[in-house]
Amino acid sequence: MKHVKDFFDIYDLEHGQTVIRSVYLATDEPEVLQEAKEKYQNYNFLVDETNAKSASLDKRYSPESAQGVILDIYHLSQCDYLVCTFSSQVCRMSYELMQTRFPDASWRFKSLDDVYYFGGQNKHDVVAIYDHEPAIELGEIELKKGDLVSLAGNHWNGYSKGKNKRTHQEGLFPTFKTINLIDFF
Repeated sequence: MKHVKDFFDIYDLEHGQTVIRSVYLATDEPEVLQEAKEKYQNYNFLVDETNAKSASLDKRYSPESAQGVILDIYHLSQCDYLVCTFSSQVCRMSYELMQTRFPDASWRFKSLDDVYYFGGQNKHDVVAIYDHEPAIELGEIELKKGDLVSLAGNHWNGYSKGKNKRTHQEGLFPTFKTINLIDFF
């Protein structure tokens, strides 16, 4: 909820007023809904409890569950800010649909676990813009300016995981020492 709170705090400051903090909560664990309502009483949770129940493991492949997933994707895509896990196809699809509402929705999300990707996508490489002397004991890899690194994932703690194509080492590196490589034809 930290990222949700940050979004609303900034929104309130920019608009000079406090708004009702409404959150659409989509989950496949019905107990999360009650926990959220108890823990964050100053938020208005918009929830379809039927969707959460139909998404449980024992009902996941039913027609009702499919309809619930479609509704969750639609409602999430209509939010002003999206906090979710990009490892989830529901999250990524919601973000993709959100792109149709805003000229640039790239600042309107926070993924709690992964960088954006789509199934079957091409490789995602980054280029080192600074040298990095690794702390081997922490699983870090060396970077020299200009090194090409195949990105395996973002750890959201300032580090990413990848494979340095020059040294063939796999491990962690400081994300800020790299930039995305734009691949074009």
